[in-house]
Amino acid sequence: VQLQASGGGLVQAGETLRLSCVVSGVTLDYYGIGWFRQAPGKEREGVSCYSRTDGGSYYAESVKGRFTISKDNFKNTMYLEMKNLAPEDTAVYYCALKYGLVGGCPRYQDVDYWGKGTLVTVSS
Repeated sequence: VQLQASGGGLVQAGETLRLSCVVSGVTLDYYGIGWFRQAPGKEREGVSCYSRTDGGSYYAESVKGRFTISKDNFKNTMYLEMKNLAPEDTAVYYCALKYGLVGGCPRYQDVDYWGKGTLVTVSS
């Protein structure tokens, strides 16, 4: 199983980025999906997750109204659109899969598969 994240880069505050994560080796539609991030010196945190079990989406308070999680089952690809980026969004972003995901983003140790991460840097 491989998750290949891309789309990170250096942007200015207020700009938009769209992260992609191509999944191979499993059928994306069978899993809950999630995006996590880890800033320097901080723990990895769940940014946004989607449950295929109940159709619910979860967003961290800091990104509500700015980030949108989505997926394309035909392309086996998941996305995170990030609008109005701020310097505090600077982090390495990771895509993740969790079978049976419900009720928000899973704990780090409960994730089934991780992508390698893509760096997002937002300058002020």
